[in-house]
Amino acid sequence: MSQTPPNAPPPQDNSAPLSPEEAEAARAASEAEAQAAQQAELATLKAQNTDLADQYLRAKAEAENARRRAEEEMSKARKFAVESFAESLLAVADSLEAGLAVQEATREQLREGTEATLKQLLSALERHKVVQIAPPAGTKFDPHQHQAISMVPAEQEPNTVVTVLQKGYLIAERVLRPALVTVSAPK
Repeated sequence: MSQTPPNAPPPQDNSAPLSPEEAEAARAASEAEAQAAQQAELATLKAQNTDLADQYLRAKAEAENARRRAEEEMSKARKFAVESFAESLLAVADSLEAGLAVQEATREQLREGTEATLKQLLSALERHKVVQIAPPAGTKFDPHQHQAISMVPAEQEPNTVVTVLQKGYLIAERVLRPALVTVSAPK
């Protein structure tokens, strides 16, 4: 059992009712604490808002810079792709000019020069993934790569290529121009 020292003040009864002034003071103190807590929370939220707004602006600027860099890189890639293609055609132009500079040549020499220049041109096109579509006779008609100009009676199977009127071209497996062909008519 605990004993109270003789000089100790008597224990206070906390259950005693407060006077109206004390109650008002306690309420005011409680409101002041709540208001101080709200002010502190408001200051924290304002700081977070400022920080988030700053992060947003930085992210927006980074995204804009990335978009601009991507556009510049695409522009450079297109420019250099065209430049590379044009550079590969310069040899063909040089061969044509050399052929025109020859004053006297036989038909055979002109043909050889023209064939060599064509081979040079086709090689330059192939380096840039431009490939001819020239289906041999008897090949099944493919509407994705061929354009039928006419149907003719033929001894071969129906719906097959009879002749190629104009070669087509693919670029990176996409049709640049379909081959113009005549197709065998159904019997």
